[in-house]
Amino acid sequence: MDNKNDWEKLRAFITEKCFLRSDKPIFKLTSGQMSDFYFDLRRATLSPEGQYLIGNIILEKIMELGLSPVAVGGLTMGADPISTAVAYSSFLKQKPIEAFVIRKEPKAHGTMKQVEGNVEEGDEVIILDDVLTTGKSTIKAIEAARAAGLKTLAAIVLLDRAEHEGRKNVEALGLPLYSIFRKEDF
Repeated sequence: MDNKNDWEKLRAFITEKCFLRSDKPIFKLTSGQMSDFYFDLRRATLSPEGQYLIGNIILEKIMELGLSPVAVGGLTMGADPISTAVAYSSFLKQKPIEAFVIRKEPKAHGTMKQVEGNVEEGDEVIILDDVLTTGKSTIKAIEAARAAGLKTLAAIVLLDRAEHEGRKNVEALGLPLYSIFRKEDF
């Protein structure tokens, strides 16, 4: 796989299908603020082509960083398709990495877990997220993973909007944060 070529393909895909602009700030962000642009990354993370590209690009990033997590995952719903794309790509490359899901709240019945998947206390994991703005959902995922006894190695986001101190907020937890794209790539 040519990582640079796949990165360009994914950038073009996101630009064409996911990057929404307006003359006025009509898009409400999780921070509550309004913006004149929005990245609807579910259009990429839930598409076959997007999943293929995302899974391969993030797996390559993990290998490039020299990390060897047992699993990747994050807060449902943004991280779910990304995690499964990475897990699938890792299996195809015979370097299996599990996927896990962090519920917004612990399950109220059955196992009553907040973290679901083939992970156990002490496992090294990477937290994934689709878009970083304030860092709130990434931080919630990190805190839940740590509360479940998982060792967080890093956080990787598909897109860093590079505003509202999201990167600073995540890194304040003592965890390195990497992004595949930044706002200026679009």
